Amino acid sequence: MSPIPPPPRLWRADADRAVARGKRIERMIPTVLLDSPVSRVGLWYGRTVGWIWGTLWSTGRIERRGGLWVFRGLPSWAFPRGGVCVGDCFLTGDEPVTDAIIAHEAVHARQWRRYGFLMPVLYSLSGRDPLRNRFEIEAGLENGNYVPRGS
Repeated sequence: MSPIPPPPRLWRADADRAVARGKRIERMIPTVLLDSPVSRVGLWYGRTVGWIWGTLWSTGRIERRGGLWVFRGLPSWAFPRGGVCVGDCFLTGDEPVTDAIIAHEAVHARQWRRYGFLMPVLYSLSGRDPLRNRFEIEAGLENGNYVPRGS
């Protein structure tokens, strides 16, 4: 794995603003959709999609780790960045899956449980920059290998 580049100088302030903006948006979501039977159906849907995609393309071992189904050995075109959490399935390639990455992805699985079907929409609206994406920030940028430890 290549070294993680240092983040921009004022990245923490941007990250704090992104999390605050996300919390303001969340207040507009009806509570019946959050951490509810409705969101649980969205988690199950995500799990189903993750299992299908992972089973189709995984060439590595499938294991249960940290509350996640981990599918390894997927081709690089089958997932973004270093991996993706869909429901409670972590889809990734051949890089080592560390305990820190599992901790990061487990937060994403909890986010799927909270937001259900809204998770992909809310995540997309948060943008592709992990330093400004509230879901990546809340999951831990260091554990997700977005910033070096101690940044």
